[in-house]
Amino acid sequence: MSVTPRIDLHTHSSVSDGTETPTQLVRAAVAAGVSTIALTDHDSTAGWVEALAAAAGTSVDVVPGMELSTNYGPASVHMLAYLFDPTDAEIVSVTARIRDGRLHRAERIVERIAADYTLSWEDVLAESVAGGTIGRPHIADALVKRGHVANRSAAFESILHWQGGYYEKYYAPSPLEGVRMIVGAGGVPVLAHPATFGRYRVIEESAIAALADAGLFGLEIDHRDNTDDGKVRLHELAAKYNLAITGSSDYHGAGKPNRLAENTTSEDVLERIFATATGYARYSA
Repeated sequence: MSVTPRIDLHTHSSVSDGTETPTQLVRAAVAAGVSTIALTDHDSTAGWVEALAAAAGTSVDVVPGMELSTNYGPASVHMLAYLFDPTDAEIVSVTARIRDGRLHRAERIVERIAADYTLSWEDVLAESVAGGTIGRPHIADALVKRGHVANRSAAFESILHWQGGYYEKYYAPSPLEGVRMIVGAGGVPVLAHPATFGRYRVIEESAIAALADAGLFGLEIDHRDNTDDGKVRLHELAAKYNLAITGSSDYHGAGKPNRLAENTTSEDVLERIFATATGYARYSA
């Protein structure tokens, strides 16, 4: 009796805002009976080597990836990138600039919060790993540790809410620039959870058309944060522009309630991703 592969193409480690190291993430995938995970830390490839080494000889395959930050007007839009060349000069330069922007933005947010709550930059650093991407989740964890909120989700629903008075944006390329950059590095771009606020907050069709023309591969539709009406609209757009459909957990360990493989991607789509990508093969050859 054949076993249906369980393919989860959106997970995070402590290299960005997950709570498990890449090795621990792989072990969690083995324990959960997941066949394939993509490691997609925010704006970083620093966990690839460890994750691939941890997966060697196990039942889990690791797809090297990243969740690239982009800005679309006032909104933050994330782009999943798979199997690109991590040494590509533009990727290296842009992600370094994003991480630097995230760091200084986080410092400014903490400074402002500290005027109203007991919180220090050292508190936030204690929740991150050396060389990792520091962001608002680490501030949230520091707020939890200080006892200001019950958990990370509560922090984002209150103190760290974008209307909470402490929010700041940071540098990121546009989604179109992001797609072009990923494709230029031989990678495969997928728009991450683009319907978290319903069908009327999905990126405009004209923008989706432009992204598709630039090489957008797919839409992450099966994701717990996409609304039901938003998913209907995304399916319409995927059919119209011949975009693949992916499903993922967006697993963060204990950082979010999301569980590994609670949503999955078909084996056919994964095979198409491997067939489309050229960047990582060049890098690893």
